[in-house]
Amino acid sequence: MSVVEVDPSAVVQRLRVATNAHDIDAIVACFTPDYRNETPVHPERSFVGDEQVRRNWMQILAAIPDVSTVIVALVVSGNVVWTEWEHRGTRRDGTAHLMRGVVVFAVTAGLIASARFFLEPVDAAGGDVDAAVRGQVDVRRAS
Repeated sequence: MSVVEVDPSAVVQRLRVATNAHDIDAIVACFTPDYRNETPVHPERSFVGDEQVRRNWMQILAAIPDVSTVIVALVVSGNVVWTEWEHRGTRRDGTAHLMRGVVVFAVTAGLIASARFFLEPVDAAGGDVDAAVRGQVDVRRAS
């Protein structure tokens, strides 16, 4: 029995299509049961398992019923797919939802086996670059 190789970018595009269709079963079907999500900037948010993927997306789809995603950029290196995403929509309270960032996927046998997740809410009122750098290096704020 031979294993059919699947283009890793096709798996990520399948995830985008399922997300935009709001099809929770199709979203979860893109991941291995033991999928590993690493969130390096927020390590406590990392998790293992496609059931957490289901819980996350059920919550997102309930809170942002018109959520849509765009892959802004995509590069494949072997079984790794580097992607830049934009998620947008309107929360139930009428406020805008906008997230942007990078997700680096590892694909195995046509499914997403792991990801390094750097997708964050856009901070439109965060100040200019000087204020941001001051906030990052000011020891008084580091506690």
